[in-house]
Amino acid sequence: MKSEISISSSSGKFLEMIKSSEKGRLKIYLGLAAGVGKTYRMLIEAHELAGNRIDVYVGYVETHSRKDTENLLEGLPAIRRKTIFYKGKQLEEMDIDTILQSKPKVVLVDELAHTNVPGSKNEKRWQDVIEIINNGISVITTVNIQHLESIKQEVEKITGVEIKERIPDKIIQMADEVVNVDLTIEELINRLNDGKIYDKTKVSTALKNFFREDKLLQLRDLTLKEVSRQVERKIKLEIAPSQRGKINSLITCISSNGISASNLIRRSSRLASFYNSKWFVVYVQTEKESSSKINAKDQRYLINNFKLAAELGAEVIELSSNDRAKAIIDFSTEKEAGLIVIGKPSISWKEKIIFGNFFKDLTKQTEKSDLDILIISSHEKD
Repeated sequence: MKSEISISSSSGKFLEMIKSSEKGRLKIYLGLAAGVGKTYRMLIEAHELAGNRIDVYVGYVETHSRKDTENLLEGLPAIRRKTIFYKGKQLEEMDIDTILQSKPKVVLVDELAHTNVPGSKNEKRWQDVIEIINNGISVITTVNIQHLESIKQEVEKITGVEIKERIPDKIIQMADEVVNVDLTIEELINRLNDGKIYDKTKVSTALKNFFREDKLLQLRDLTLKEVSRQVERKIKLEIAPSQRGKINSLITCISSNGISASNLIRRSSRLASFYNSKWFVVYVQTEKESSSKINAKDQRYLINNFKLAAELGAEVIELSSNDRAKAIIDFSTEKEAGLIVIGKPSISWKEKIIFGNFFKDLTKQTEKSDLDILIISSHEKD
């Protein structure tokens, strides 16, 4: 399979990791869209590992009836899928319990963003993968860029499609290797026209929707940038802090406004990833928003945003104070933070006045410190 960007198909580096470590390792094949060859590349590597006497099993691989992919399954032992009955239908899922009992050295897990059938051990397949790794088994998996949580809004703007299945950024960040499986847009569209991605009856619709050239170009750009960020993270992990400048901790301040807070959290996740910094999401509860006074809707927004922040890798902190600025500055100083991130209000004149007073207090108290403040527009609809 031809690619504009040369990426070795060798399993050498991952093989060394597997042999030298007792813990489970994670390798992700990342692509811009269906059909670039992620599963194909994963299976090629599986055969290379098997040739090096590594015990590698197929946990779950979806071939989509592609002949080349189906042929590569031959010779690889597979864990039988688990049958689950749901709403009168017999469905199949990866059998995580059998994988843990079998204890292969490496297991292949396709379609990382998949949502498991209700009644499964875990809600999401990425949760299955974490459990497998925590039990000392290495995982090779696949995912497309549109499923990354922090770029949800950006992808939906590009594609016009709601992205329902997503993975937290921490999964990419914890990976030992992220490999970009890349094709030029021309090659990808040729594969689509040849019936190598979807059935030919679906090609015309795909070309008018998700597989438009302008959309694919933007998704390809997002994929390349994400892999680049992964390389930057690796470099920063290997270079001593004394030899480079960095933000030790990043503080994101959220309000009880559900939509703006969730957007702010996602955008802050990218910053924390870029700087490879410890990330805190802080909510300061005043007397007006005490548990007995806050309305149920805002309370629900807060709980959902706390969950989102935790999934994206933040440590969620709740503080109680009527002086929000001082509480945030004190906490930031304690954590030796270098950057405070806040959202720009865009709803009502009243909120803008409150924000103005808060920002004035915040800047005044940081005048003699090394703290920087970043204001991010966060008014986009979620």
